[in-house]
Amino acid sequence: MSIVIVDSGGANLTSIKNAFEKISSQAVVSIDENIISNADYVILPGVGSAQMVMQSLISNNLVNVIKSLTQPVLGICVGMQILFNSSEEQNCKCLGLINDDIKKFNLPKDKAVPHMGWNKVIFESEQLLSNYYYFANSYYAPITKDTTGICEYGIEFSATVQKDNFFGCQFHPEKSSNSGIKFIQNFLKY
Repeated sequence: MSIVIVDSGGANLTSIKNAFEKISSQAVVSIDENIISNADYVILPGVGSAQMVMQSLISNNLVNVIKSLTQPVLGICVGMQILFNSSEEQNCKCLGLINDDIKKFNLPKDKAVPHMGWNKVIFESEQLLSNYYYFANSYYAPITKDTTGICEYGIEFSATVQKDNFFGCQFHPEKSSNSGIKFIQNFLKY
């Protein structure tokens, strides 16, 4: 089983690589179109801003490569957000694979932004995965027809999404202890 982590410039590449290697064969970090296209699984991480990740994909000529993948693809955190049409963060145009837009949290003063720490995710069909996961986000995906897991932090939002072979999680499975490992194991069954 080959797993490729797209090098989108995020600081979490090593921790994601280590998390996948705990479960499966060696994971490779790459921006090589052929390596990405021929992988069994592709991971699209993201730390920072949607614009930063999109700029990395654009400068490495990977936008069309990512959009044309037919194997399972997992977007993590900002990697999930760029699966959508756009993000309010710097009015960034994203990949447009999920038909909705990423919004900025506008919460009461008792809810700090960014949303950081452990929060419960309820999965619609994978109830065994419903548990606490680690989040770090100032922007969120609204609930859409592609939502598969919901989190509540002042409002309900999409914690996980799936459209065809594209999966996304707003939380960081690599920082979510046993819950994150189970989530990764479940993803690697597709």
